[in-house]
This record gives sequence, C-alpha cells and structure tokens, in this order.
Amino acid sequence: MDWFSTGIGYATIDFLAQKGAKVYMASRSKEKAQKAIEEIGAKLQNGGGEGESKGSVHWFKLELADPHSVKEAATEFLAKEERLDILSNYKYHVSHFVLTATLLPLLKQTASLEDSDICIANCRQYGDSVSGYLDTYGASPLSSPFMNFLQTPSHPGNTKLANILHLKHLQTRLNAESAGITCLAVHPGAVMTVGATGFLSSVPFFGWFLKTFLGPLFFVSWKQGAMTSAFAAAGKEVAACIKSTDENERKKYEGVYLTPIANISEPSMYAKDERLQKELYETTVEILREMGVVS
Repeated sequence: MDWFSTGIGYATIDFLAQKGAKVYMASRSKEKAQKAIEEIGAKLQNGGGEGESKGSVHWFKLELADPHSVKEAATEFLAKEERLDILSNYKYHVSHFVLTATLLPLLKQTASLEDSDICIANCRQYGDSVSGYLDTYGASPLSSPFMNFLQTPSHPGNTKLANILHLKHLQTRLNAESAGITCLAVHPGAVMTVGATGFLSSVPFFGWFLKTFLGPLFFVSWKQGAMTSAFAAAGKEVAACIKSTDENERKKYEGVYLTPIANISEPSMYAKDERLQKELYETTVEILREMGVVS
C-alpha cells in the first residue's frame, strides 16, 4: 500500500492485518513506518486478528515524488514476493502509474491462481473536478507542466480525476485481456486526517473551536474513513462478484467509483470521458518514456 503511516492508510492497513493479511506499508520514512508497524503489531499480539493466522505489516521503502525510485522499489518487490492480491494507491498519479504497471505482471500471475480475487484500488480525497482550461491531456498544452500538474497534492481535483481516468482505462485494458482483475476508485469522504486537523487548528483565533466542535460535525475518524477503501480491497461482496459465474454480477464492481460507505456512485462527466482516459494514458507513457522510466 503506497499510503503513509497515518490516517486512512494506517486504518486500512490495520484492518487488513487484523483479517490475516500480509501487508506492506509504503513510506519513505522508515522511522514513521516502524512506529505504526509496531503499534499494529502490538494489537495483533494482544489478541487482535481473526482465526489462527494473524496478519503482519512490513515496511516498503517508497519515494512517490520520484518515478525512477518507484520503478526500482517495485522491481525489488517482484524479486522477493511470489503473489500480490491487493494494490492500494493514494495520491500521485504518475507514481501510481509506474507502480501499478511494474507490479501488474505479478497481479496477473496471482489472478490466474485458483480461488484468487485480485483488486487494484485508487483512493483519493477531494472531488474529481478539473480546472476550466483543461480540455485535453495530450502533449499540448500539458507536456511541460505535466509532472507538477498531476503529480503533486497542490492540484487535488486534477490528481483525483487522473486517478479515476487511469483506473477506468486500466480496467478496460485488463478486461480485453480477460485478466480477472477488478479496479475500483475510492472516495473516503471528509476524514479528520493529520492534514485536516492541522488546517483547522491553523485558523487564526478560531482554530481550537473549529477543531474541537465543528470538526467532528463535518469530518469522520480515520477508521470510518477507511471503511470504503477496506471494502474495495477485501470486501466479501467484491470478492464474491469477482468469482461469480454470472457476467453481469462479475462486472458489478469493475471500474466503479465508490463513495462512503461502499456505495457505487457516478463520478464527474470528465472521469467517464473515454477520450480523456486514452489521452491521459498516452501522455503519461510519453512523459515517462522521455524521463527514461519506461522504454
């Protein structure tokens, strides 16, 4: 999971470990990750987890700001693991693209195994809106500012849109191959993350009041915010649909957009635009090729 060691990512990892999964917590900071891993490990040792097989959490060094580093980290992962059932991404479209593309062979290999249900979930807060001047993801006019435009948290609406477009296009390509992999886009809702708490606290004069009294009215906890992402990653209903022999049932969650809690919703008209989906894919490949990340 390319989530950091706090917030929704932490809560999702905690949930999966409690269910018996072996989870990799991706973070550039080993110190922060190790603290979170020890906290979850202590809960597992103190009676947490379900069944005889308890889960485990491991650090996976990942620098999302550098696509070259992401490629190297994903390649190292392929060398030490023989299967991958769930890939959960957060923020950073370009690095998601590299991570997913590099790990895709292992995901496909796992999907071919008996009794497997493979999911790729892209989770991002904020709406999938898009700046008024954005009409195309083609080389003009976005090639030069592309990395900053879609790779940084300073453009939340655009990165969210890019995540959904990428996922929908990926689902289309995987279906053409009959890969047996389900892709889901997840909006966790308004969550009281570390960032949200810091923002409310920073408001002059009223920060403490906003955080203490208004925050709980408009934001949910980490655990509540993680429910939809956990459902996408390991929900029994999603797994049952993937394994269904009924074609309509099997496709129920393919390429869908989930909002709290685990509701299939309609994304914006931009997110459903097949032209944008295709152009984003082609532009991302072009930029990564120019950077020497892909051949």
